[in-house]
Amino acid sequence: MDFVAGALGGVCGVAVGYPLDTVKVRIQTEPKYTGIWHCIRDTYRQEQVWGFYRGLSLPVCTVSLVSSVSFGTYHHCLAHICQLRYGSADAKPAKTDITLSGFASGLVRVFLTSPTEVAKVRLQTQTQQQRPSASGPSAAPPMCPAPPASLAPEPKYRGPLHCLATVAQEEGLRGLYKGSSALLFRDGHSFATYFLSYAILCEWLTPAGRNQPDVLGVLVAGGCAGVLAWAVATPMDVIKSRLQADGQGQQRYRGLLHCMVSSVREEGPRVLFKGLSLNCCRAFPVNMVVFVTYEAVLRLTRGLLT
Repeated sequence: MDFVAGALGGVCGVAVGYPLDTVKVRIQTEPKYTGIWHCIRDTYRQEQVWGFYRGLSLPVCTVSLVSSVSFGTYHHCLAHICQLRYGSADAKPAKTDITLSGFASGLVRVFLTSPTEVAKVRLQTQTQQQRPSASGPSAAPPMCPAPPASLAPEPKYRGPLHCLATVAQEEGLRGLYKGSSALLFRDGHSFATYFLSYAILCEWLTPAGRNQPDVLGVLVAGGCAGVLAWAVATPMDVIKSRLQADGQGQQRYRGLLHCMVSSVREEGPRVLFKGLSLNCCRAFPVNMVVFVTYEAVLRLTRGLLT
């Protein structure tokens, strides 16, 4: 049931957080944006509400599997560690046990999420990269009529599946796993932080005489765990987004280290924290929903089985 509950929680979380995820990716990959509201206004003006949901269909289809694997891997690893260390899978785990299980959960999900992350980032950023320049030596004189809509450049990617097929054809299998090294660094320690902070907060918020927190406690613990995890993950998330977006046209980065050094040299150390405030604002409601759904499904099934 950990797999089922994790799948349902993940779908609910995506539904809540995707628009802000689009804004986050664009801020991280497009230096022209001066802040969150600038990106939101520009996206809405150019693409209306649909612009915030570019590439949504693939995450919705895959997040149930990924979230299921994340939560299922975490609990199965934790049960095996407790069995090995304490002789019982139901023994109370130590903080190191929770951290190791969370780290393993983050590593496992990378192999599933990397292709979908590539497609998501390419679709979320292709409008800026496809948009023709409004000025320059080749621009039409002001008095010339605007070209008909049919002559406007077509987007390179028509949808998630077309994007995956195009990337595989042009860049090979390596293209689908572009940025996976940054993704490994991001998800490993962020999921260790995620599950550890959730376990600690749940312990603090559990009323005396009970063995688990109430709904409000789960909401607070889940939201805070999400914020802490993204605070840890944001630097590698910036590098991951830039590496994955770097494939349309001339490539700028040779790898993770080159991307990190080039970004810091060109934009300063603050570039590694681009989107941090947005990540934290998005993480709180998303992970509130994820954990309360997860816990509700587990409690419901336990009630039905007893």
